[in-house]
Amino acid sequence: MREADLVAGTVEAWLGNPVSRVLLRWVSRRTEKGSKLESALKKYVGEQERLSFQEKLAYLLVKLAIEKGSESFGISREQMKTSLRDPLIRRSIVNVLEGIGYFGVERPQTTGAPFLVVWNFTKQCNLRCKHCYENAGPKPAPDELTTEEAKKAIDEFANAGVVALAFSGGEPLVRRDFFEVAKYAVEKGFYVSVASNGTLITEKVARKMKEIGIQYVEVSLDGFEKTHDEFRGVQGAWKRTVEGIKECVKAGLYTCVATTATHYNLKEMPKLIDFAEKDLHVQRFIVFNFIPVSRGKEIVEQDLTPKEREELLDFLYSKLVSSKGLETLSTAPQYAVTSYKFAFGPLIATHFTNKGAMEALRGKTRSLAQFIGGCGAGRLYCGMEPNGDIEPCVFIPIKVGNIRKQSLVEIWRESPILKQIRNRDLFKGCGECEYKYVCGGCRARAYAYFNDLQGPDPGCSINQKYWEEVNSLKTVSQAEADEPQTMDEAPKKLISVPQS
Repeated sequence: MREADLVAGTVEAWLGNPVSRVLLRWVSRRTEKGSKLESALKKYVGEQERLSFQEKLAYLLVKLAIEKGSESFGISREQMKTSLRDPLIRRSIVNVLEGIGYFGVERPQTTGAPFLVVWNFTKQCNLRCKHCYENAGPKPAPDELTTEEAKKAIDEFANAGVVALAFSGGEPLVRRDFFEVAKYAVEKGFYVSVASNGTLITEKVARKMKEIGIQYVEVSLDGFEKTHDEFRGVQGAWKRTVEGIKECVKAGLYTCVATTATHYNLKEMPKLIDFAEKDLHVQRFIVFNFIPVSRGKEIVEQDLTPKEREELLDFLYSKLVSSKGLETLSTAPQYAVTSYKFAFGPLIATHFTNKGAMEALRGKTRSLAQFIGGCGAGRLYCGMEPNGDIEPCVFIPIKVGNIRKQSLVEIWRESPILKQIRNRDLFKGCGECEYKYVCGGCRARAYAYFNDLQGPDPGCSINQKYWEEVNSLKTVSQAEADEPQTMDEAPKKLISVPQS
């Protein structure tokens, strides 16, 4: 059975009638001991025997909902119990249902806590990428979380009910405590992934990531050698990145090639996908939306036109439904519209760039399209800066709180900024679209182009007039690119990865 069907079936069972929705609000309310939902699910699979009176009542209600959901998908009770023994699946169900219990039924739905946190683990990096949203460089920021603070943040995420944690950067592998902190996250039951530029991934590093339990590695490859090295700012980077990808595949890690679509590499995309599948043998290829933020402002003219983006997404989806081995996805929320038009195609939760979060929230029918809802910024996922600042998205540089000072749940449920980003009825352009609950437009692009979280995403053909407005008003000129360094000239202390 597909675990996604289990999540979907359980959710649909609770949404079936007004009475069940009222009961869910009670069941999902946490006590001082923690989550009644989590306790009930553990009891259902035989992992928890002693329950309080409230937990026993919650267990009976949860048992009824689960078995009703299993019937709708033709899943046996034994199959159901087998899947629910996976802590990740249990945490996924709790996360989604607590969101419905707290926020009510929404279009699209907000989860009880971020389903996924993308953690910019450090500002330090050994490359100088043209589009870097973090403006990363050779030195870490002076106020980055310490090792102990990082572990405390992970404890906070676990208490909140976060399901997946993605280490990004900068380059996360340059921090000497990376393996210690990542292993701690794995031990806390998270689906842990890493987004890397790949240049520091040796055979030893890949093997160690596998050994500590990292489940997904996403490596950036923005074209073939000349294109990639120019884009990444360091000559020789491509060869190191390709070797890093091969080491991940060889180590048995679920490996994804990620590329940011711009005019630099658009024409290379079909051959790059073939290269990723046939030569690198990765399982996934994901195309990131270009967001003109931070250093990306300097190359804003390299953004795709709405027509180019639409044609690219159609191409990616055709590869997705026809390929037997490679998943081709995109973070562009318009990809949800592309899949929605194919009634039986996999729906895409576009901000989920790791496999665990993706699998737990994807569906097979149109019925879940408006639940998943395309752009997940501030609704299904959030970003965290190296100093603990929480942002709606790593591409939206707006601080909504700090993990050193506030609980994640408090930030997630009380932030006025996050409430604003979730109200699609008030969006300009995108709020008038028939697909507003399926897609919603990229909020990062709306903010980058119009300084308005509720503004239009100009990258969509339906919003063509806003694209034309952007082009007529562009005042950002391309800054002269720095001469690329060679790998030998890059800071020596960044070329090796801490092994412990």
